[in-house]
Amino acid sequence: MTTKPQDLALLGYADRLSARPGETLAFKVSSTASRPFTARLVRSISADPNPEGPGIIEEDASGFFVPQSFASTHRPFAAGSYGVAQDEVRAAPEASITLSAVIFPTLTTGTVQTVIGFGAYDLRLDESGAASLGLGDQVISTGRPLKLRQWCRITATVTPGAITLEQQPLTRPALAPCVATHKGTAPLATTATPSIAARLVGDQASQHFSGKIEAPAIAVDDRPLCAWDFSIGIRTTTASATTGPDLTLVNFPARAVTGAAWDGSEMNWTHKPAHYAAIHFHGDDIYDFEWDTDFEFTVPEDMPSGVYVMRLECEGNEDAIPFFVCPPLGRPKARLCVLISTFTYTIYGNHARPDYDPSWQDKITERNAYPHNPAEHPHYGLSTYNYHADGSGICHASHHRPLFNLRPGFLTFGGATCSGLRHFPADMHLISWLHAKGIDYDVITDRELHDDGAAAIKGYAAVTTGTHPEYHTANTLDALRDYRDGGGTLMYLGGNGFYWRIAVHGENDSLLEIRRAEDGIRAWAAEPGEYYNAFDGGYGGLWRRNGRAPQDLVGIGFAAQGEFFGDPYRRVSSDPAFDWVFDGIESDLIGDYGFSGHGAAGFELDHMDHRIGTPDSAVLLARSVTRDTGFMLVPEEQLTHLTNLTGGSAKDAMHADMIYAEYPGGGRVFATGSITFCGSLPWNGYDNDVSRLLENVMANFLGAPTPPR
Repeated sequence: MTTKPQDLALLGYADRLSARPGETLAFKVSSTASRPFTARLVRSISADPNPEGPGIIEEDASGFFVPQSFASTHRPFAAGSYGVAQDEVRAAPEASITLSAVIFPTLTTGTVQTVIGFGAYDLRLDESGAASLGLGDQVISTGRPLKLRQWCRITATVTPGAITLEQQPLTRPALAPCVATHKGTAPLATTATPSIAARLVGDQASQHFSGKIEAPAIAVDDRPLCAWDFSIGIRTTTASATTGPDLTLVNFPARAVTGAAWDGSEMNWTHKPAHYAAIHFHGDDIYDFEWDTDFEFTVPEDMPSGVYVMRLECEGNEDAIPFFVCPPLGRPKARLCVLISTFTYTIYGNHARPDYDPSWQDKITERNAYPHNPAEHPHYGLSTYNYHADGSGICHASHHRPLFNLRPGFLTFGGATCSGLRHFPADMHLISWLHAKGIDYDVITDRELHDDGAAAIKGYAAVTTGTHPEYHTANTLDALRDYRDGGGTLMYLGGNGFYWRIAVHGENDSLLEIRRAEDGIRAWAAEPGEYYNAFDGGYGGLWRRNGRAPQDLVGIGFAAQGEFFGDPYRRVSSDPAFDWVFDGIESDLIGDYGFSGHGAAGFELDHMDHRIGTPDSAVLLARSVTRDTGFMLVPEEQLTHLTNLTGGSAKDAMHADMIYAEYPGGGRVFATGSITFCGSLPWNGYDNDVSRLLENVMANFLGAPTPPR
């Protein structure tokens, strides 16, 4: 499918989300205008467009990038995954040509879906979903639609004088095959590049197949010309051939999926690859737009670490592309490091929320917020919180495409009476607070943490998260643990953090994978047998199910989810040893206000649990005053409708715990256990009890004097 007229007038992305001095970002822009577009650089301080809050605050950064103009080009992109052979093959007009594959169709589209394309030969499903063969202008069909989500072998053989087409369901007990024949046709000589799951005409793919394909093959005179074994090289973007050329996989179809031989005897594809000899293709797979580069930006050596935005403008249309400048490895410029959760941003990238309503545009216009929403532009590719058209969950994510919700001023909850922000714009509440309080900081993203380990954050007096550091690799968790155990101080200022395990592709590090295995608050459920990542072979799902509950890293972990509202904390600790946390705070109730849900403890809440990692040293400083209705216990905490893992009532478990903990080696942790905590920081011009509490903790952790009252 090629681009449609509804493509937005101006839109872009960068090839990377973060860079250090000396590293270069490539910006890729599509502009439908006839005039050039302009690009200018700003430093982002606040990304909340709420006029009752801090607003959008940006500083000119033209000293590092002089505003420039570039020629407008409307850049195409195409959805749909498929495989294309890396070389042409030739079939002479021999006695017979046979195309065959085992397939598991998942969607009837009302259009033709190619299974194997080879020159004039097109083995496919017709508009009704029946096996058919197109041969030039001739089409033969079995006339019997295949049953969705059932394995079937389809075979087409062309001999001098006849075509035989057969579809054989692979069921137990076996069903009779459906056979169609056509007389009067001879094999055609063909030199072409074979394709799987789409038909290629030149370099244009069409007729995309949605479903699983296994063991596709082309034979001439009963001798194999091309045959592919998808159980080989599952971690790669190449489908290996046992005969003929390998396939390059386009738009990242899903691998490590169950095949026709899978019988439930093995759940880990690395132990029995033959049971995972299929690839799941989707007509709406799209992860890398592969746009050409319009301009580049090399980060200068003297550019301060921070959050920056490349702002684009042309003929009244605008776009804004955030990126993060990190300090040189091993050379911190500040005592505080802010960990930016770009993996989480990417996993949520272009999340089309089911509760989106067009009426949100009224508030967006009123606040001059970011105007575009993924729900209105699904052809740009959706998030791993959405489904493919065939009902399967989207398990891959990439930032090599425009991500609407990774923009200053994007409203996640357009119907909320608060600011309604999540992820990047919500994390900027913390950044704006640091600027308001004059606290110097560097930023490091989880990309650097994944690549460089604890070395990425070595030397910082403290490392703080933002509101929602949910998605992590083993590398990022190891780095944070090693930093903590080496005497570092962690500040976890969010909720539902360190929750899901993800994998980074070994051949394309912009591509992330999530398998939503077993339980947890999840947008979709992985199929049985498909809980292990294709990218690294690791067991997917919750880190808790991998033996690394969030409590083991930061003392608290996800316990309850509610609507986007918040409640205050109540001070619990009366130990004078921790009076420094509450210095200057007169009330025991803290944070019954805020731009995120109107309260500091809301939406998603984390609690202590000594059984799965909360250390004995943990001190409960404060606990949320969670309302009686509006929250649910997360599934991994529940046993039955009457019992849960805490042993008490569900109500007793549904709260946010604010804690302080010390670890062997000198490490310390401060954790708030709420996604909405940072949303209270800017309230009343940053003069409030939540702000004061965090300022006290920051001063202690950074070794600075206690701030005056």
